[in-house]
Amino acid sequence: MFNEMMRAEIWLQDHLESQKGIDDLASRLGYSTSQVRRRFKQRFGITPSAYRDILRLEKAARLLTLTPLSISTIVSECGYRNHSAFSRAFQRHFGLSPRQYRQQQRARLSERCPTTTPPAFEVRQHSVRQALVTRVYKPLKRIGDITRLARQAHGGESLTGKLNRAPGLAVVHGLPLPSELERVDLGLMVPPKAVDSLAIPPTFRLVELPPRQHACVVVEAFDEVSKAVQQLIVHCLPKNRRHANGEPVQVHWHPRGLELRLPLLEKK
Repeated sequence: MFNEMMRAEIWLQDHLESQKGIDDLASRLGYSTSQVRRRFKQRFGITPSAYRDILRLEKAARLLTLTPLSISTIVSECGYRNHSAFSRAFQRHFGLSPRQYRQQQRARLSERCPTTTPPAFEVRQHSVRQALVTRVYKPLKRIGDITRLARQAHGGESLTGKLNRAPGLAVVHGLPLPSELERVDLGLMVPPKAVDSLAIPPTFRLVELPPRQHACVVVEAFDEVSKAVQQLIVHCLPKNRRHANGEPVQVHWHPRGLELRLPLLEKK
């Protein structure tokens, strides 16, 4: 049942822009709508609809804080039918209008990240890649070897053979703004030729990492990732006229520790 509700939660995350409802989710899982609502609430403490509402509003908060996108564009990207419905929901949840929130959060990020020597970073284009990941519903804090941690995740012990040398990664959904719904996708990068013959454990799923430009920084430990992300956003990207795009931060294994990759908004 845990795997089924995890798939339900991921489906909600992946369909924030869509108008598909819980009936569509129930049909996909092979349960009645009432069963899905009951079992989802047992697992996550809130209904699927309420869960998706939070995800939509948190996505809007990231886009308001990190990007120059207009509020009307953000409304559409977060699955709201009109501006007024979005503004009412946002005000109820955050206690501020979208415009006020944008101003406040940008100021807070700057306050939390005083001027220091910015980290050495580079912007790199990454092509489409695939990874085998499992979802973890707790914060990752002290991590030495992200690859070993992925193999120790539930079901990860069976990832042998063609993935013996695959490097680890974590996709962190709560940076740089905290999330009420803590979740991290932890796993291994998959070599292209290994995809067709993989035996995927029930607790893992194959995901596609889309082609993106990333701002990349190498850090020694996972507890340095949050600060490095803030420094990129506040000090480094503005000097290069770039913006984060609001997608989750990726953390990859690196010979010198960990490499964080912050997805960037495409240049126009």
